Amino acid sequence: MVDTVRDTSSLTQAIDALNAANSSLANKTASAADDTQDRFLKLLVTQMKNQDPLNPMDNAQVTSQMAQLSTVSGIDKLNSTLQALSDNMAASQSMAAAGMIGRGVLVPGSTLNLSGGQSVAGLELALPADNVKVNIQDAAGVLVRTLQLGAQNSGVVPLTWDGVTDTGALAADGVYRFTAEATLGGNNSSVTTLSFGIVNAVIPGAKGATLNVEKVGEVALSAIKQVM
Repeated sequence: MVDTVRDTSSLTQAIDALNAANSSLANKTASAADDTQDRFLKLLVTQMKNQDPLNPMDNAQVTSQMAQLSTVSGIDKLNSTLQALSDNMAASQSMAAAGMIGRGVLVPGSTLNLSGGQSVAGLELALPADNVKVNIQDAAGVLVRTLQLGAQNSGVVPLTWDGVTDTGALAADGVYRFTAEATLGGNNSSVTTLSFGIVNAVIPGAKGATLNVEKVGEVALSAIKQVM
């Protein structure tokens, strides 16, 4: 069951962190724009003070330089707007990700956790397959079970194992590793193994939200293949 208090706290922390980052960015951008204008004005005043009285700067030169300043300021404002849009998208992404806390997800990985005769994992097929085979190994690398999944469509394929080995015995609880093979028309086909884990926390970042997944570690939000 999702802990509502924990969800709210994580979401609040994510929003606070993003607001702080946005405020810092806005201050830096404003400071940079002010510095640019100050340097320009100082340069313009210096030029006018040291100009040749017999050949002073004409209005066209001054107008041209003012236009250059306007262009630079406009570019700074455009960059600030784009950055604000990017930050807003990141904030929305983090808030959406916070709703995943307590949910099970499938992410790229090769580990399978057996507990009480139950384990969940998955596969991702780039193309349909005529036959898919999964090999499960224990911590020592010994093959304990081979699963024949038969023909499968492309996309994410859920995988379960009840802990029964090829000899009919029940495997001990723990972490196992698994590999998969897929064939299409007699040729090998691309297949990616997916590990299952529970989302414990959401970590906001400049490049987007990162999820802390139990027994898997930190993964990018974009790496989530399926929410279960």
